[in-house]
Amino acid sequence: MKLYIIVGSVREGRVAIKIADWLLREIKKLDFSTLQPEIVDLKEWNLPFFAGAKPPASGIYDQPKQREWADKIAAGDAFIFVTPEYNHGYSPVLKNALDYIYKEWQAKPAAYVSYGGSNGARSVDQIRQVGTSIGMIDSNAVIQIRDIGQRNKTESFEGNEFDNKAIKLIINKLIQYANV
Repeated sequence: MKLYIIVGSVREGRVAIKIADWLLREIKKLDFSTLQPEIVDLKEWNLPFFAGAKPPASGIYDQPKQREWADKIAAGDAFIFVTPEYNHGYSPVLKNALDYIYKEWQAKPAAYVSYGGSNGARSVDQIRQVGTSIGMIDSNAVIQIRDIGQRNKTESFEGNEFDNKAIKLIINKLIQYANV
């Protein structure tokens, strides 16, 4: 099962990439031989703001980057979205990535790891609404990282015992809902 950890922030000094690296390290420690986790960094993808002539739901992708993104997401079986909370919502770059394509998200399970104001709860609520409307399967698996300001003082992020245990629960739920 191809599991994409989607980094939902592109800001300089962002915490999201540290959290994605931590997730990847911890997932690789688990005993899931068929799992192929990969970080998909929206900063590296640098998707331009969506301005295509056709709505993504039409399935007509008229921008080269849109077709590349569609191919990448189509290859994934499940997703973990790492999302900050910005102004009581999720980041514009993550919204753009979700809206860029349509059918490639459908019938694939999603889980969420959030941080920031209210531990990212409001950002996850919003992503879930969008994900459900584009046909993703909400696995109901969430890790809300508490006290990110205090815990983000080193080069890498380390989860606490509760965060680390929750990763296995997330993976089990994604496997349960994935069509692989």
